[in-house]
Amino acid sequence: MEKKPIFDMKAFQKWNIKVPLIQGGMGVGVSLSGLAGAVAAEGGIGIISTAQIGFAEPDFENHEEECNLRGIRKHIQRAKEIAGGEGMVGVNVMVALQHYKEHVREAVRAGADVVICGAGLPMDLPELVKGSLTKIAPVVSSKRAIALLLKSWDKKYRRVPDFIVVEGPEAGGHLGFSKEQLSNTEKPDFAMELKEIIGEKKKYEEKYRTDIPVFMAGGVWDAADAEKICALGADGIQAATRFVATEECDASEAYKMAYVHAKPEEIKIIKSPVGMPGRALENELLREVEEKNPVKISHCYHCIKNCHPAQIPYCITKALVAAVKGDVEHGLVFCGSNVGKIQKIETVHEVVQDLMYKEV
Repeated sequence: MEKKPIFDMKAFQKWNIKVPLIQGGMGVGVSLSGLAGAVAAEGGIGIISTAQIGFAEPDFENHEEECNLRGIRKHIQRAKEIAGGEGMVGVNVMVALQHYKEHVREAVRAGADVVICGAGLPMDLPELVKGSLTKIAPVVSSKRAIALLLKSWDKKYRRVPDFIVVEGPEAGGHLGFSKEQLSNTEKPDFAMELKEIIGEKKKYEEKYRTDIPVFMAGGVWDAADAEKICALGADGIQAATRFVATEECDASEAYKMAYVHAKPEEIKIIKSPVGMPGRALENELLREVEEKNPVKISHCYHCIKNCHPAQIPYCITKALVAAVKGDVEHGLVFCGSNVGKIQKIETVHEVVQDLMYKEV
């Protein structure tokens, strides 16, 4: 049976990609050069998360930021080698990071094709990439957020994003919604918000006479989901959860198997130590926290702005590192809403084919 691409590539004529697919950034250590390079090799956009990217460096405990900058350089270079000139390699940098600006600048110096910023609005991102060819994009969840950013960039920098990532409420990790919205038992309909965001960006496409492609993220499982998103007017998709259970993913085997064995009822909406709601798998750590048994914090890793170690139930860096290394019961395992559908470990090639092509 013949396979046909779902999305029109017209908006991407000057991009070095074959499919309008972003593999979402997942930290700590889940989407590094192995996964990002493999996605780029398939003609997509492979994304490295810079969140505590240097955690595996031998001197990380005492020189976190130096190790993180080293990790950014190392993983961008390695991902590009794996990609072999295909696709695009980029980074996801959270605005909430203490060293957000330094991460963006280092990624640009290292040759990142793309910088995507979420967990806050990157109001100064154009300044941080000034003089480079690196494409930039915000992650937004509402028309209000994109309207504010587009107006600001237009006034201050006379430019627009190269693309926009619209993240719906079914995504994994930290989310731009309230805990009440995310806890709603009815499957949320994000179609109207997406259409309003697309309508808002069209004003600036006309003003700047350019395309601003929109990638939809959150709850994208297969080609059927991608078709629905295409029909709503999006130009491509961002997917993350499905890429965790792949041979090429940088996480430990135990982490991947936690996804394979996950049941829908184990997915929990939590309030993370950084004060944002998120979606994660229930485990011993979360049960301890729910019972008001905080995990003692002996070392601050200087990851997130406005974090007060004495006031949080556990250290998010330590929890994420523990999980990605294999301690999935005492670490934090973020996930998307579809994690319960995963039944086996696949290859990146298989996932890309299943997401981006329909049988005709």
